[in-house]
Amino acid sequence: MYFRKSAALIVAVIFGLILFAGAAQAHHVLGRPAYSLGEDSNTPPGTEVEVQVGAFAISYMAFPAFPQPGERGRLNVYAAHLKEGHPFAGEMAFKVRKQGWFGDSREHLLGTQRPDDGVHRQGYALDQAGNYMVVVEFEAEHEPYRLEFPLQVGQPSRLPAIAMGTAIFVVLAIAAMLLRRRRRARGQARP
Repeated sequence: MYFRKSAALIVAVIFGLILFAGAAQAHHVLGRPAYSLGEDSNTPPGTEVEVQVGAFAISYMAFPAFPQPGERGRLNVYAAHLKEGHPFAGEMAFKVRKQGWFGDSREHLLGTQRPDDGVHRQGYALDQAGNYMVVVEFEAEHEPYRLEFPLQVGQPSRLPAIAMGTAIFVVLAIAAMLLRRRRRARGQARP
């Protein structure tokens, strides 16, 4: 009896933590209030990735640091040839797709950009909060390149965490019920 009560208490506490857990809100970026910074200010990027792909070293940055739904932001991609060191001068296509539980959705073209001072800049404004994948495509020396970078807009929904907690609770309850039935069946079979 004591085991059931403590197990139920532990499950209730875990479920409560999952239900009410939230991400911390950042109100300052490097000691300055983030609400007074625009997309063209010198705020640090929210995402910064550096990779080597084929013959290129590529840097990707997403601004602002904490993009919100409906807010304008920008993506910067700098690609430099590894051997010569000069920046890529061709066009880059920027696409975006929202990630979901049952696979990714379709890609939507944000635009095709030529470099400005060696940097390909693409603006964006996404209406829904969530996790997105930015796809950058270009062709260099008759070879296609396709890169994918993460982008989080707003606070992601807590619904997946609640669903996961509920599923774990249901599985544990069914397992406990089956275990109890098995013990009863063994106890009745013995004289």
